[in-house]
Amino acid sequence: MSTTICAISTPSGIGAIAIVRTSGENSFPIAAQLFPHIDILSLPAQNARFAQLYDNGQLLDEVVVTKFSSPRSYTGEDMVEIACHGSLFVQKRILELLVEQGCRLAEPGEFTQRAFLHGKLDLPQAEAVADLIESQSETTHRLAIRQLRGDFSKRMRQLRDRFVQMASLLELELDFSEEDVEFADRSELMALLDEMEGEVSRLVQSFKLGNVLKRGIPVAIVGKPNVGKSTLLNAILQHERAIVSPVPGTTRDTVEETFTIDGTLFRFIDTAGLRESDDTVEAIGIERTRQAVEQASVVLYLVDATDTDLHECQAEIEGFKRDHALIDKEFIVVANKIDELESLPSDYKEWHDGGTLFISAKRRVNLGDIEERLAQYVRAHRIQDLSLLTNERHYALLSGIGDTLARIRDGLASQLSTDLVAEEIRVALYDIGTLTGSVSTDELLDNIFGKFCIGK
Repeated sequence: MSTTICAISTPSGIGAIAIVRTSGENSFPIAAQLFPHIDILSLPAQNARFAQLYDNGQLLDEVVVTKFSSPRSYTGEDMVEIACHGSLFVQKRILELLVEQGCRLAEPGEFTQRAFLHGKLDLPQAEAVADLIESQSETTHRLAIRQLRGDFSKRMRQLRDRFVQMASLLELELDFSEEDVEFADRSELMALLDEMEGEVSRLVQSFKLGNVLKRGIPVAIVGKPNVGKSTLLNAILQHERAIVSPVPGTTRDTVEETFTIDGTLFRFIDTAGLRESDDTVEAIGIERTRQAVEQASVVLYLVDATDTDLHECQAEIEGFKRDHALIDKEFIVVANKIDELESLPSDYKEWHDGGTLFISAKRRVNLGDIEERLAQYVRAHRIQDLSLLTNERHYALLSGIGDTLARIRDGLASQLSTDLVAEEIRVALYDIGTLTGSVSTDELLDNIFGKFCIGK
């Protein structure tokens, strides 16, 4: 860790400005070689200076140099940031000059890894940095910020404290095992287990929703051929993403695209029309439609508003509900093509009162009603206010901790030897340590930080 690292921290490509940063004990002496006119060694910490950067006597760029002194920096080490113009040549040359003066090019995530190793962040907070960079919507941004501020870490510390409390009671018994003394109140231990299992179970179960939010809440657009599914997808996205044709069966495969509504990312899935088909390719597409429905959180079921046989439409919808497991799914009936009607038949009033939305995807009429219904779905589930598990590593470790809690409960219920129960608690404490980073290995850290972008 004694080496001084450098990297470009802004996205690749041409922009107005770019930032090149260094971190390590030689950051200031190296910067002093590049900027002899601003006396960076004497510059107060957390200060910035305008400077001219020369390369072999030729002016390379006019930049702003910012000095961050340990421990008051992102990594906890001495750091220098050089804000230059966004020329690819300038960025590359500054990096080369830093390397010539003794810097090493940073590995992916190495700045954040150093922040973790210097105690500036714990491991879940460090992982939240990557989630924050990748957040595509207000909801995923909130989840990342909550974890970055230590919400998840606090819950893990509370869980660890309960395990320690339980372990201390049982360890005391081990010290007096020859006297056959039982210090721990078994009913108190069981009550503590109930609390811990409830907390772990809530977090583990929240992973499904948390993972969905990171990728976008899946919304399957389904219905018979030619009811306007692809037209609806294009209308929502406001560009021609799916092929639209009056020929039934044009859509042979699922087409996916994401779109943000009221701060939440949704993943819309256009599907093949539901019908019996002898066409092998179309049949595969219809099977994929069924799979999309299974994976969806929301189903938009389209019907043709110009279809005058409402009883047949209702039978079609009820048949679809019977054939698909729609438990825990938001099911919304959408009557399309109202632009082709002079007025809605009186029979449709009952449908409207029942929650059916009436739109014209082609003319983009009432599309706001669909967006509002989806926003209501988010608000009803209080998704933006929940503490959700979004990280697969956290999910795997917490699932293991849940299994350990179950073994502890079984052990206490069956009056298993105290030392065996205590050993299970030590396993759980180790897993919590691995989760928060108090127990770590080089392989674990390389795996986590290797997924970061270079320069962060």
